[in-house]
Amino acid sequence: MSHKPRAFVSVTNDLLTDQRVHRTCLTLIDKGFEPLLIGRQKRGSLPLPLRPYPALRMKLLFEKGMLFYAEYNLRLFLILLFKKTGLLFANDLDTLLPNYLVSKIKASPLIYDSHEYFTGVPELQNHPVKRKIWSLLERLIIPRLKMMITVNGSIAGLYHSAYGNDVKVVRNLPLSDPNPQPIPGTGRKQLGLPENADIVLLQGAGINVDRGAEEAVQAMQWVNSALLLIIGGGDAIPGLKKLVNRHQLGEKVMFINKLPFEQLRQYTIAATIGITLDKDTNLNYRYSLPNKLFDYIHAGVPVLASALPEVKKIIDAYQIGECTDSVTPEAIAAKLNGMLRDKERLNWYKGNTLKAKTELCWENEKGLLGELILKAAHQTEA
Repeated sequence: MSHKPRAFVSVTNDLLTDQRVHRTCLTLIDKGFEPLLIGRQKRGSLPLPLRPYPALRMKLLFEKGMLFYAEYNLRLFLILLFKKTGLLFANDLDTLLPNYLVSKIKASPLIYDSHEYFTGVPELQNHPVKRKIWSLLERLIIPRLKMMITVNGSIAGLYHSAYGNDVKVVRNLPLSDPNPQPIPGTGRKQLGLPENADIVLLQGAGINVDRGAEEAVQAMQWVNSALLLIIGGGDAIPGLKKLVNRHQLGEKVMFINKLPFEQLRQYTIAATIGITLDKDTNLNYRYSLPNKLFDYIHAGVPVLASALPEVKKIIDAYQIGECTDSVTPEAIAAKLNGMLRDKERLNWYKGNTLKAKTELCWENEKGLLGELILKAAHQTEA
């Protein structure tokens, strides 16, 4: 029987594409813990790839809405309550309440990781009652936390201003791969992609409204000799498919459902340009630092991005692509055409990703998380 300390890492997604919680579990293992990753299994969820730690995927009656959150939080509370005491690692506000209650009942150390500015997400902007509920939960719990982390300095500053917490920044960076190469048998032809056209890639588990996807699709009316490849899921997908039909863009836009990270990466490597076009319509998007930005960098793919503060900071610092100040179909098309025509500059951006990925990698970022884990393990919530 192992005598290693336990750690319980909880998140509301189906675990398949969440690389941040995967890297958290790897860091816990590195620091001598036995992690259990807790999420859910949706009706359409794919099997999890083999990982060096166990995972528990709850099958729930409800898959969305307040009934989902109520059921998930109750089930998570009972699971954590009856597990052997260990370090609790809550990811995002929708897992925090059961973790906090159990940390108090069992005097267990708790780390809270906010992957975004939760109460600023667009899904809550037009739902004042829901927003008040989540905001109340924040106000009741966050000021009482001893350890909180988030994904960038802008979001850390928002939480510090609101609640006074010393919020540490652990960016969501990929594991290093010095020389990513396509797996044999996964070239463009085998992936079902055109071999002689440029590929503009939009990937993500949350391709939602106000993330520039609609404008990117419409931009393809004026972008020639290129394919817009959209990989992932989100509430914008049905509308995007209607746009493709309306503008007769079936030969210029291709959809692929959400993929495990290992498979997704093969498509990312095949891309010519990666796009991330979140719009400045809410605080969460304004200060976001999307995972896809770093996935593009690590695949050696130049980037076109909306000029949001944290994203622009990375692109300007490493010169790995361009920003657009206007997220309109016309502006996106003009930027894409300019980048695709200037192959020399595109190759220069691509070359600059080599330096960027050696610095922007999890190996350089995980040190602080490891320190915080060990610190938390020696303290309990007061």
